[in-house]
Amino acid sequence: MKYIGAHVSASGGVFNAPQNASKIGANAFALFTKNQRRWEAKPLDDATIEKFKAACQLYHFSADQILPHDSYLINLGHPETEALQKSRNAFLDEILRCQQLGLTLLNFHPGSHLKKISSSDCLLRIAESINWALEKSKTVKAVIENTAGQGTNLGYQFEQLATIIEHVEDKSRIGVCLDTCHTFVSGYDLRTTQACDDTFQAFSDIVGFNYLSAMHINDSKVPLGSHVDRHASLGEGKIGWICFQYIMQDNRFNSIPLILETSNPNIWADEIRQLQQWAK
Repeated sequence: MKYIGAHVSASGGVFNAPQNASKIGANAFALFTKNQRRWEAKPLDDATIEKFKAACQLYHFSADQILPHDSYLINLGHPETEALQKSRNAFLDEILRCQQLGLTLLNFHPGSHLKKISSSDCLLRIAESINWALEKSKTVKAVIENTAGQGTNLGYQFEQLATIIEHVEDKSRIGVCLDTCHTFVSGYDLRTTQACDDTFQAFSDIVGFNYLSAMHINDSKVPLGSHVDRHASLGEGKIGWICFQYIMQDNRFNSIPLILETSNPNIWADEIRQLQQWAK
């Protein structure tokens, strides 16, 4: 079973997200549980939590079909102690918000070294941050998103993801979200069936499909290996349709949220419908 959806608006309250997903024919969705560009957020109250859970039930979304995303401000590999702790505190708050809502996944960007520490030290710091947050929480799995490798961001190579996972103590609560655009612009080709075979075999060998917990389904406006994060609508970018048809017809991608973050929300329903047709 393929869980296909998009990152929908939670404007007006997180309880609006399930309906917004249902309107575009999705059977999965992503959301922010707070403003993604601010550090602080009003705590979730009991009424909001109950309304969210009721909406999920009404529109038939279970926790394994929902992929919350944390704040863009968080850097779990920050080289400076005070800023690192601020990020860790914010990350823990995001996990606890998911816990309150009955959600079991939290998608996050790993972190950046900011040219102040080595990549290897930064990867270890990211793992330490994850361990710190998981020890103070329960049930929610931390899902690392591979990045485009822009600037000083880490997590764009499969080896970097594997290193982080290696140093996370509770392996049952760590996973990976593969973004197809980020994968492509990091130098892993996805344009042909053979390229998909090779790239996903590399992921299997280096990270392991047992850690794949979600995907972002995006085409790319920029070429292979460009390390620039520019999403395109499906079939309108440099990746093309073959990759997305491949994912829909491969059972390794079953039963995880497959989330559109493509550039034109007005055609999300059309993109979901096309993906669903291939998944049959």
